[in-house]
Order: sequence, then C-alpha cells, then structure tokens
Amino acid sequence: MRDAEYGQTWVYESIVGALPGLSLSDTQAVAIQLGLFQVAVVVFGLLYGLPEAAIAGTAAVFVAAVGSVAMLRLGHINRSLDVPHTYYRLLFGSSIEVVLGVLAFIALVTHLFVFDPLNTDGIPLITRLFGPEPPVVVIYLTLLVLWDLCYRLGTSWWAAVVSLWRAIRVPVDRETAQLFIRLDVMNVGFAIIQLVLVPFIWSETVLLLAIVGHVIAVAVVSTAAISLTVWRTSG
Repeated sequence: MRDAEYGQTWVYESIVGALPGLSLSDTQAVAIQLGLFQVAVVVFGLLYGLPEAAIAGTAAVFVAAVGSVAMLRLGHINRSLDVPHTYYRLLFGSSIEVVLGVLAFIALVTHLFVFDPLNTDGIPLITRLFGPEPPVVVIYLTLLVLWDLCYRLGTSWWAAVVSLWRAIRVPVDRETAQLFIRLDVMNVGFAIIQLVLVPFIWSETVLLLAIVGHVIAVAVVSTAAISLTVWRTSG
C-alpha cells in the first residue's frame, strides 16, 4: 500500500497510505478496520441489549472487510500490469467509485429513514433492529459501517464497468489477459459474498432487490468482460 502512487490508487488506499506517522501493511490496515468495527458492534450490542442488531452489524463488518481485501488485491494486481495509462486514470484517477458509493449511501439512508417508515406494513427495519428509540451512538456507528459497505459496493460495480470497457478497447497479450480474467473473477467473488446480508433484509423488498440486483449486474458485466477478453486473445 505504501508503494502505490496517488492518482493510481483507490481513495481507500490513498487515505490509509497518507495517515501521518503510520506505515501500515495491507494485513494491518484490514485487521485494524475489522477489529475496531467489530469490537464497537459487540460492545454496543451488549451495552444496549441489541442482539439482532449486533449479528446484522457483524455480517456488514465482515462484508466490508472482505471488500477491503478485494480492493487491495484488485489495486495491486492492476498496477502490476503493463497497460495504457488511460485505463489506470479511468479506474483509479476518476474516483467514480466514491461517487457511486455516495449515491448508494444517500439512497440507503433515504430508504431507511423516510421511505421504509412511510411504506412498510410491519415494523420498519431501523425499529426492528434498534427499538423505537434508537441510541444515537449506535445509529452513528451503523451509518459509518453502512457507508463503508456502500463505498465498497460502488468500487465493485465501477471495477466491473471499467473491466468491460478495457475488454472492448484495450488489446492485451495472453498473459495479461489471464490476470485480467483473474481480477474479474475476484470481483464477482466479492459481489457474491455480499449475499451474506440477504437474511437480514429478507423482508425488505427494496433492499433485497438492490443487493441481489447489484450482485447479478456485477456478475453479468464481469462475465461479459471475461468472454470478450478470451475471444480477443484466442485468435
């Protein structure tokens, strides 16, 4: 992480790599993220008597941590390849993954605090997890974890879109093609991991469709990229 050039990194990598006085390895960065979030989830779950929220929070923290590992692997392998700078500028320099993450987060917050309470036939998800008077600190932690999650989902989607663009526009040799295929498979794997969240939103139709739809979209776009890459290098 420390060797990455800014402008050719995910924003997540840039932030961790720029922290003053710290030089963290990938393992250390993910371990600290996972440890801090998980400890906070467990402590607040016990302190406020919110077992269901703690379990759901653990699943979200797990997905976010897997997303961090996937982002780091995607970043390192991509930067090791000899491809046109345009590709790196599009993938990393545009920071579109942040924009997608922000849009997803705003949509999620709007759903949880506006749409869901007005349109649900039962108990809104926030009330079901945190009770009728949710503790402020718990909601703060929840939104922080959800932002982390949304950012990684945005990164997964952007990586899939850029992979398809690359498969169409960037000619590569067979060895490089194999590495790109590996990256696409890795991205699909991370998307599938997100289905861990499904049991906690099973009764939330909008959220369920959003997660499952995202997974399907990443899988379809990445599969198209893989197919095009194989076809263009098979001749």
